[in-house]
Amino acid sequence: MKVAVVTLPIMAAAMPAFAERAYSPQELKNKEIVLDFYQKALNDKDFDAASKYLGKYIQHNPMAADGPEGLRGFLEYLKKNYPQSKSEIKRVMVDGDYVILRVHAIRQPGDRGSAIVDIFRVEDNKIQEHWDSVQPIPETSKNSNTMF
Repeated sequence: MKVAVVTLPIMAAAMPAFAERAYSPQELKNKEIVLDFYQKALNDKDFDAASKYLGKYIQHNPMAADGPEGLRGFLEYLKKNYPQSKSEIKRVMVDGDYVILRVHAIRQPGDRGSAIVDIFRVEDNKIQEHWDSVQPIPETSKNSNTMF
């Protein structure tokens, strides 16, 4: 009985360290904005529907043009060359104005695809900046870990 009385308060005190941090209402809104944008842009390839979420859209990928028009060009390229491309979001993380996605993107059915990390900065309920890192999924791996 004494062990339970002593152990219970210690366990209760440690619980916040293991609890998942709750998102603020604005963080939840930022997450919703980015997820809706991602579906409309990358999967539906619908610039008009996706553009309502864009602010300046500063692009930090050196291979991509800045601004909403840069995104329009990329979506037109996808629509023309990879109409069946799909991006499956595997994980979403939010930290203040930043929404981070882990994505499995496949350009053509049957391809292994790419592992992508997309980082968006949201301000005034608009996506203002975007960073990404794209890693092709290799045929073989030197370890048994998955990329997701």
